[in-house]
Amino acid sequence: MRQSNRTPLTHPLRRILFLCLGLMIMAFGVAFSIKAGLGTSPISSVPYVTSEISGLSVGATTIIMNFLFVLIQIAILRRQYDWFQILQFPAAILFGFTIDVAEWVIAPLPCSGYLMAWVYCALGIVLIAFGVSVEVMANLVTTAGEGIVLAICQVAPVKFGNMKMCFDVTLVCIAIVLSLVFLGHLSGVREGTIAAAILVGQITKQTNKLTKKVELAVLS
Repeated sequence: MRQSNRTPLTHPLRRILFLCLGLMIMAFGVAFSIKAGLGTSPISSVPYVTSEISGLSVGATTIIMNFLFVLIQIAILRRQYDWFQILQFPAAILFGFTIDVAEWVIAPLPCSGYLMAWVYCALGIVLIAFGVSVEVMANLVTTAGEGIVLAICQVAPVKFGNMKMCFDVTLVCIAIVLSLVFLGHLSGVREGTIAAAILVGQITKQTNKLTKKVELAVLS
C-alpha cells in the first residue's frame, strides 16, 4: 500500500486543534492586556469599551463584534464569499468565551505598580503574537478581524498592510469616541495600545519562525 503524502497539518482534526490552540493563546494575551490596565490591543479596544458601557463581559462583546465582522464580509463579497469562512462564527465564540475564562483564571494575580502593569502588557503582546502564528499555521479559517481586511482588499485596490493599519486605527478611533461619549473619559486606549499596534506584527514575524520549526518537527 502506498503511503499517504498528506502532511499532519493537512488532517482536518489537527488543523482544528491548532486553530483552537491559537485562539486560546490569543485570548489569554487579551486577558493579560486587560489585567495590565494600560490599554488593550487595537482589535480588542472596541469590545473593551463596549463592555464597560453595556456591562457585558469582554468575551461577550468580542463575540458580538466578530459576528458583525463576518456579516460585513458577506455583505462586501456577496457571491465571492467563501462559505467555508462561516466557521469564523464558532471560532469567534471560542475566542470570546476563552477571554472570559482567561480573565477569571488570572484575576488572583497581583498587579501593583506601573512596572508590573508593563510586565503583564508585554506578556499579553507576546501571547497575542504567538497565538496569531499558531492560528496561521492551522491554515483553516482567518480570524473575523483579519477576514474583513482581506474582504476589503479583495474588492479594492489596496495592499493588505495598508488596509490593516487603517482598520486598526479606525477601531481605536471608534473606541476613543465611544468611551468619551458614553463614559466621559478615555478607556481601553493607552500606551499599551500603541505598544501592541507596533509590536504584535513584529513579534509575530519571529514567532512564525518558531511555529515553522514546530511544524517541521511534527512532519519529521
